[in-house]
Amino acid sequence: MFGYERSDALIFTSGAKLQRGWQDTHDKYLAKYGNDSSGMGKLDFEILDVRGLGADGAIVLGRWTLSRTKNSGTGIFTLVLHRGPDGWRVVHDHTSASVPD
Repeated sequence: MFGYERSDALIFTSGAKLQRGWQDTHDKYLAKYGNDSSGMGKLDFEILDVRGLGADGAIVLGRWTLSRTKNSGTGIFTLVLHRGPDGWRVVHDHTSASVPD
């Protein structure tokens, strides 16, 4: 969660569910994956496109793959990043899982 803006304005969407705010997003993450990193699996990213939005904004499109866990899967994500006093931070994350064929 380090790369996310610590703000009530943070938006995270996944599985047709909308989460607002850094703390609520963090709490949902812990509820799903827990504190023990050994059960979280291995998460890989492939960046497919990056588009600048002025000097302080960007959109990143990519593919995620989670392996070595019961929650294994793959999908697409779109991140909106903003450069502020703390550097580049995600302000909006839309993540979707691929549906098996």
